[in-house]
Amino acid sequence: MSGDRPTLPPVRLNSDAELARDALASPLFARAVLLARWAGPGTRVAAGGELVEAQLPGAAEALGLAADEDGAAYASEAWRLAVDIGLLDVEDPEEEDGEGTVTAGDNLALVTSGSPQEILALWLDGLEAVYGDAIAPLFDDFADLVGEDGEIDFEKLEWDPEIESEFLDGVLGNLYLLTVAGDGPEGEPVPLPALAASVIVPEDMGEPTDDVLEQVSEAMMRLDDQFRVLEPIGLVAYQPVDEALMVEEGEEPAEPLDDEDVSRYGMVRLTPLGLYGIRARMLDAGVEAPAVGDLADKGADVLLDALAYFPESSARAETLGWLEGREPAAAVRELLAAARGGDEGAPLRRLYCQQALSLVAADEAEPEVRGVLDDAELGGLARVWLVERGAADVPAPPESMIFWLAIDTIAAQLDADGELEELQGLVEGLVGQHAGFFEAAWRVDHPATADVLEAMGRLHSDKRAAKDARKAAFKARSRN
Repeated sequence: MSGDRPTLPPVRLNSDAELARDALASPLFARAVLLARWAGPGTRVAAGGELVEAQLPGAAEALGLAADEDGAAYASEAWRLAVDIGLLDVEDPEEEDGEGTVTAGDNLALVTSGSPQEILALWLDGLEAVYGDAIAPLFDDFADLVGEDGEIDFEKLEWDPEIESEFLDGVLGNLYLLTVAGDGPEGEPVPLPALAASVIVPEDMGEPTDDVLEQVSEAMMRLDDQFRVLEPIGLVAYQPVDEALMVEEGEEPAEPLDDEDVSRYGMVRLTPLGLYGIRARMLDAGVEAPAVGDLADKGADVLLDALAYFPESSARAETLGWLEGREPAAAVRELLAAARGGDEGAPLRRLYCQQALSLVAADEAEPEVRGVLDDAELGGLARVWLVERGAADVPAPPESMIFWLAIDTIAAQLDADGELEELQGLVEGLVGQHAGFFEAAWRVDHPATADVLEAMGRLHSDKRAAKDARKAAFKARSRN
């Protein structure tokens, strides 16, 4: 295979227009826009740009919320975001106990007149602000942190922003990987204990120790707080930890616990907008995070090499996108040319070439496919493609091509890391179809012949056939 294996599988993202609509509809972003439009010349702000306390009930009512403590908290949160992402411009008061002024920010107009990309850029700025809130330290009484000199004693917090950020990045990275490994833009909800364990429990650890389990439990509670902060910006869909489970040591739970109901311990998944957001943060950090569609303007050789690392549905979507911008006959010629070769990655390229050709209209691809019937490397592939489409006048392949195709097919499947049972069935089926298979196979002039025969010896369930395969592999190596 040419090139290095990508760090992550490719992600299937919704269109920018769909993502921008999701961004505008995310609860916190939408509330920030409402407050930015509500604010006027008479709106009073304190030092640091916060709304003065007397304004909070009115701000809550502008959001359609009750003018109580919860409503004020939502309003304050939305106001901070509006200021952070430039929906509002705040001028701090000249005096410490005075009041500042507020005007509409330049970015407020983008909400209605901006392109999807501009709206998403605004949302990403909001995500960074909310992310900072999520990793911020938790404390019960701020006064306890203030020293005699009036300065905050950060050591009392036992909080390191780099460590907190690294932990949350690791959790979101694992959630991203679980999502992109699936077949759609949304993943299955992940239990919070499993997600916490994925960044706490070492991979080589068998039974977790009590100390590690305690770390997982603490991480779960921290993540519960963080996901509650991240959900309103639209990053995740989160079902919080059941509060009935949160009892102090020595207390009895309010109701019997059902150990089978893992959902009570929290469930989380990335939204399509969340996938976009985490990928954007990864790209900013220099992580290779490919997306379906990245290869649309690349050559067929790059496409066929890359598809080896794509989930099935993503491979199909990437190939369809690649074909869409090309004239069919020219695309088929390019695919067939890229499939040639005797290098290690060539069998897989031929496998994905055959799959790509299945997505081209038969009448447009057939003339080009018939043009390689006499090609030693592509003739077998061409015949399979034509027969599968019911084409007439397909010439019978010479025996040498039959065995070459068999070796090439198994080599591709071995490289593709397919299901063991399917691979075993392929091996036993080929051997069963051809009497004296191994006597002919070791003579095949294919770079992978010896390796394939050795693998067949490991895979075949019949001891005699497995022994014949190993003998044939030895002959093939001696021949070379």
